[in-house]
Amino acid sequence: MLKFELLKTDDHARRGRLTLNHGVVETPVFMPVGTYGTVKGVLPSSLRTMGAQIILGNTFHLWLRPGVEVLRQFGGLHRFEGWSQPILTDSGGFQVWSLGETRKISEEGVKFASPVNGDKLFLTPEVSMQIQRVLDSDIVMQFDECTPYETQGHVTTEREARASMELSLRWARRCLDEHARLENPNALFGIVQGGMFETLREASVEALVALDLPGYAIGGVSVGEPKELMRSIVAHTPHRLPAHKPRYLMGVGTPEDLVEGVAAGVDMFDCVMPTRNARNGHLFTRFGDLKIRNARHKTDAGPLDPTCTCQTCRGAAPDGTGFSRAYLHHLDRCGEMLGPMLASIHNLHYYVNLMREVREALDAGAFGAFVQRFREDRARGV
Repeated sequence: MLKFELLKTDDHARRGRLTLNHGVVETPVFMPVGTYGTVKGVLPSSLRTMGAQIILGNTFHLWLRPGVEVLRQFGGLHRFEGWSQPILTDSGGFQVWSLGETRKISEEGVKFASPVNGDKLFLTPEVSMQIQRVLDSDIVMQFDECTPYETQGHVTTEREARASMELSLRWARRCLDEHARLENPNALFGIVQGGMFETLREASVEALVALDLPGYAIGGVSVGEPKELMRSIVAHTPHRLPAHKPRYLMGVGTPEDLVEGVAAGVDMFDCVMPTRNARNGHLFTRFGDLKIRNARHKTDAGPLDPTCTCQTCRGAAPDGTGFSRAYLHHLDRCGEMLGPMLASIHNLHYYVNLMREVREALDAGAFGAFVQRFREDRARGV
């Protein structure tokens, strides 16, 4: 089941509400990534506390471990990982792309050796739909080929991008057919491909819209292309998708990317950046980015961000329940696991809260003023 209500617009920016089998999601929304059935280092209760509404799982990795039979035993991914709210699952297309030369793509699907144990495996649109049916994810992504920007120094040509995009379209039809055969009550999203070519993106949009899917994603960006190319495609594509259906930008990106994506008409975002950067001591704040490993934080008794209300930052409050930059610096230098856990909580809270502030600005008819203030704050530096 999927119901999307478009509540308000400001030029291309949209405020919406998405109703799914496991709950309601207010959009624009950031979705924390839980590739293996867990958002790394963060308890489900912490995700709920920070206001996360929907999280991701990955079909490819969950297929390999723990495997379909284990997940079937638990009735799907929700009970298995202890998350009762909506879940979106990626189809495995991006992970297949990341295997590089170790996989072989054909019309039928992709043959590859398991990165876990070397077993020979074959992932097809039908298999992806079958796995996602067992996962019982609220949003099911079509199996697609993620078109690379370049391969071993060779930049993908328009002809190559077209062939890849058209293969993804044929796979989309097969996914739709299998999704219907399985009587999956959850929502299937198509994925717009076409590389860095606007005309191919438009052709992909036209063909996918003809399938009348419940929602659409923009894939194949942030795959090694220059930033200006990525932003060009993001600015060009979303508003060409149906206004009455949700739009999802896959795997993007920085706080600036999210705000610009909203301005271009995107409703949903995901990215591993908040947790991956946190594990490397890179923190996002309202006033710019901060690297906790820098020596200047060694004796700093202040919070990461004095305006932040996350479980990490509120420790620098007078009641002593929070954590200082000095303490986080100490944890990082000592390799203590609490360090990346607290950093991940902060970064995810920042992203989730940023989208809450965007929604509030759209509700108030003040999105333009919000964007200006956001840019000024981020440029200030910490």
